[in-house]
Amino acid sequence: MATKIRLKRVGAKKNPAYRIVIADSRSPRDGRFIEEIGYYQPVANPVIVDINEEKALYWLSKGAQATDTVRALLKKAGIWEKRNTQPETAAEAVSE
Repeated sequence: MATKIRLKRVGAKKNPAYRIVIADSRSPRDGRFIEEIGYYQPVANPVIVDINEEKALYWLSKGAQATDTVRALLKKAGIWEKRNTQPETAAEAVSE
């Protein structure tokens, strides 16, 4: 199953808010998803971005592909740079 980290639109008309979700790439934008890992409110002043770093790194390590917008949000939060620096197992962390 090809998974994507993408935005799911919620909120009122002309007042968008988004949830950052893990979804099968074949499911529709606002359809079924596997897990919610954060939210993004672009209309708020200042913009609100809250992402669960642990879950995001877990899904990136499992091969989930981030969309362009989510990738930009992950970079802004500092999570994107950490995706390859996480040890796979506790044994690797001890050996380093």
